[in-house]
Amino acid sequence: MNQPPKSHLKKQALEWQDYLKDSHGLGGILAKTEDIVKLKSALGQCLAEADLSNLSSKIEAGWRSGGQNELFLLVGSASIASRLQQILPSLINGLAKRGYPCTSIKVRLKPATSGWEVKPWEAQPARARGFNPVARASWQNLLEKLPLDSELRKAVERLLIGK
Repeated sequence: MNQPPKSHLKKQALEWQDYLKDSHGLGGILAKTEDIVKLKSALGQCLAEADLSNLSSKIEAGWRSGGQNELFLLVGSASIASRLQQILPSLINGLAKRGYPCTSIKVRLKPATSGWEVKPWEAQPARARGFNPVARASWQNLLEKLPLDSELRKAVERLLIGK
């Protein structure tokens, strides 16, 4: 019953770290993530020098995709953005001292997240079939008033039988 594995299906196991280090795989993403973490740390130190360390957690930093000379700071509110605009020259100098030379810093507001919450579809409770007692009594009352050979009476009778 047991057959030897086919040679063309033999797989080689690689360490997960090999994939992370590989420049074609996740290595580039890992390197960029490490750079951003270091940049965020340096930015936090610069903000601490300006007595604005409380803003560090509210700022997302990243380099412009064309090069590493223009820094983008994404913030959640206009008040934080205006406060950062006031201290941009000291931020540029502080980052340069820490090994992050940049020619300019752009402060932008994060796109607002939608306040809409997508709720999963919930099945509606089963509706009661037929008439409630008041409606049934009203239809019965109408049925009694209609002539025996009337088409409307036949339709009301069918309605009451079905409900």
